[in-house]
Amino acid sequence: MAQQQLYNTFSGKMYALCLYYSKNKDDAEDLLHNGFIKVFQKIGQFKGDGPFEAWIRKIFMNTALEAFRKKNKPVSLNDEIEYSNFNIEADVLGQLSSNEIIQLIQELSPAYRMTFNLYAIEGYSHKEISEMLGISEGTSKSNLSRARYILQKKVTDQYKSADRKIK
Repeated sequence: MAQQQLYNTFSGKMYALCLYYSKNKDDAEDLLHNGFIKVFQKIGQFKGDGPFEAWIRKIFMNTALEAFRKKNKPVSLNDEIEYSNFNIEADVLGQLSSNEIIQLIQELSPAYRMTFNLYAIEGYSHKEISEMLGISEGTSKSNLSRARYILQKKVTDQYKSADRKIK
């Protein structure tokens, strides 16, 4: 009964987090399932020294990182690629729905998606990301740069092909 109530309270927010770190809805549901199993197993370890939701979120983040590490071996990219200044106007981003944004992020390669999410959404530094993913700081910066470029290009291409006006 208590587990069901906990699940009902936090499943929506945790599923949204899982979507950002997954390639598709099936993978997100797997992460959600595995995350809640860990929450239920570790519930006795919650010390109450911070918000309960933050504690749950950290478990889900670690579950996503663990799944990423199992599926992906670290790749070190020594070459630095310079991308042209590629900007998207705020009006375009304002026209995207949250589902469209999630879908675009899900289309990134696992390494780019993980780095982008950890940096842009979770606020980790490149040093922290490099430690979490077992990559160099330079690779983390490169992955973020490439992820941003790909997302910008996808947004622009999507709007050009859909004949949507970019103001």
